[in-house]
Amino acid sequence: MALRLWASSAANALKLSGARAAAPAFSISRFFSTVPDGLKYTTSHEWVKHEDGVATVGITDHAQEHLGEVVFVELPEAGAEVSAGGSFGNVESVKATSDVNSPISGEVVEVNSKLTEKPDLINSSPYEDGWMIKVKPSNPGEADGLLDAAKYTKHCEEEDAH
Repeated sequence: MALRLWASSAANALKLSGARAAAPAFSISRFFSTVPDGLKYTTSHEWVKHEDGVATVGITDHAQEHLGEVVFVELPEAGAEVSAGGSFGNVESVKATSDVNSPISGEVVEVNSKLTEKPDLINSSPYEDGWMIKVKPSNPGEADGLLDAAKYTKHCEEEDAH
């Protein structure tokens, strides 16, 4: 926390603005990662947001920070079936290639085609423009077993401590 306060004070003194937008008021900030409230999270660093019978899925700010600059994204096509905990695609960064797992089961109804041309949207906007797939859940109750923002933040802190 002291580091964040120091960085903020230094940026203000130098009249610098960060490359990222300020964290929304509804989020928990852990160091420089943002963990929005109202989403559900997996221990493998995916998030899901339910709206109007459709679940939007992506990777977390914490995940993209660890990956570094994302240069390629492989996603399923609309109509594909995904299973909770199963891989539905991968993200390639300058550091590594990582599988992306679905937090829920169901049918993919939309794929973020913007990521084909601009995979770095995952870095600049992991919870907004960098979403990956939208799923019609086959079992909406699956999300109840996922982590809320506070539990996910604690998970990340424990994981980073090792």
